[in-house]
Amino acid sequence: MRDRTAVFVVFALNGAALGSWAPRTPALSERVDASPGVFGLALLGASVGMLIAASVSGRLIERYGARAVVAGSTVIACAALPMIGFSTSVVLLAGALFVLGASVGALDVAMNVAGVEVERRTGRAIMPILHAGFSFGALAGSVAAGFAASHHWSPGRHLTVAALAALVVLAFVIAAVPGARPVHTEPVEKPRVAPIKRPVLWLLAAIALFSAIAEGASSDWSALLMTSVHGVGDGAAAFAYSGFALAMALARLAGAWLQNRFGATRALAVGAGIAAAGLVLAALAHVPVFGFVGFALAGAGLAAAFPIALSLAGASGKRADGTGGERELAFVTAIAYTGFLAGPPLIGGIAQVTSLSVSFLFVGLTAALIVPSAVAAARARKREEAVEPVAR
Repeated sequence: MRDRTAVFVVFALNGAALGSWAPRTPALSERVDASPGVFGLALLGASVGMLIAASVSGRLIERYGARAVVAGSTVIACAALPMIGFSTSVVLLAGALFVLGASVGALDVAMNVAGVEVERRTGRAIMPILHAGFSFGALAGSVAAGFAASHHWSPGRHLTVAALAALVVLAFVIAAVPGARPVHTEPVEKPRVAPIKRPVLWLLAAIALFSAIAEGASSDWSALLMTSVHGVGDGAAAFAYSGFALAMALARLAGAWLQNRFGATRALAVGAGIAAAGLVLAALAHVPVFGFVGFALAGAGLAAAFPIALSLAGASGKRADGTGGERELAFVTAIAYTGFLAGPPLIGGIAQVTSLSVSFLFVGLTAALIVPSAVAAARARKREEAVEPVAR
């Protein structure tokens, strides 16, 4: 139980790190005196850093253990937060965001590896609950950011305090985080198939990718859909994503029970169906309240997709000695991050040539593609087990 709580707190710290700086973008933009277009380019630094780090972190975790990478990446993230707050130019801001993105990307993979190890120890699916910790951490970070902004704290002061608080929390939990440096007990390690050559990992990556595209679209475009299509005011429109995020966090608390009760494939399929229906409802409903309901359904339906995909990826890399899964998790995570990076611009491009409603119909279709991907992934895993039962 102690290790499970520790990993939950690490997930919350990751969410809090992202939730702390994102609401301060108006003040940061003013501080570096950047136009919206230039500021948007600076923000790409975080996405690029996350993608690069996720691609290489698997080998680091495999060599040094998840606990060491959790500790190191969290410390670096805490150093990057004040750098962001005190940046005085677009170049410095982009560099600080790159550092934050890289550290958070490595932390993301490491904490999921630690979560998979807890699942192996307990024999129970708990990954959705851990990801709920991320959601609640992001919510707490955003609330604290709002408090700081309302009390006229500068971004530098606010993010420095946030970083120090995170370091204190990390010091209390890091010893209980599983994933010390791996020690393989097999006398001769059997050859491992590279993740890129395994169909099951491509299918799990597709699930995470489709979920990321739908989540990114809801985050970046839901408010605009509510104002331009449903005609609600700016203040009310912001609650569309709030409902999405809150529904996702709450649904993740129940996601582990659903996975344990009905199995991963059914949980993914049912969730994807709910998410797709919600996104279509948000796109086509002529009554604004149905738009809000649609985004809440989308958040609830997508809640389990990302954590279950990562849990299955980690399980697919398990060795006979109980270790493994680092590279598989990193592979799936890196592909999923491309959805967060490319999804919102793709939605904008579709809206440019058609309409925002059509864009969200596309997003709904993307969420629905999780269903066949989940079924195909389950079949691919069974074929692997039948053909190649040796540890990878």
